[in-house]
Amino acid sequence: MEMIYAALLLHSAGKEINEENMSKVLTAVGEKHADHAKIKAVVASLEGVNIEDAIKQSQMAAAPAAHAPAGHAEAKKDEKKAEEDDKKKAEEAAAGLAGLFG
Repeated sequence: MEMIYAALLLHSAGKEINEENMSKVLTAVGEKHADHAKIKAVVASLEGVNIEDAIKQSQMAAAPAAHAPAGHAEAKKDEKKAEEDDKKKAEEAAAGLAGLFG
């Protein structure tokens, strides 16, 4: 998990996410024996990923669905569909993140 945090820290600082920078961040926080194979895998997994979009998608998946007024069958159907869509998006996001730890 600390490698993902390191990648997010580099991203927020506007630095390139590469093996050298990841190693520096992990060393700076006291990770004495960073697994360079895992660092390489994380960097490769993040190549071509728009981190801003991934963050936005994860925030949308975590947002609670709006509740429809009681008594309106159509509104309830829309709410159920929205919840299913949110659940599907959350599952897709989780599947994408799971690839980082493979």
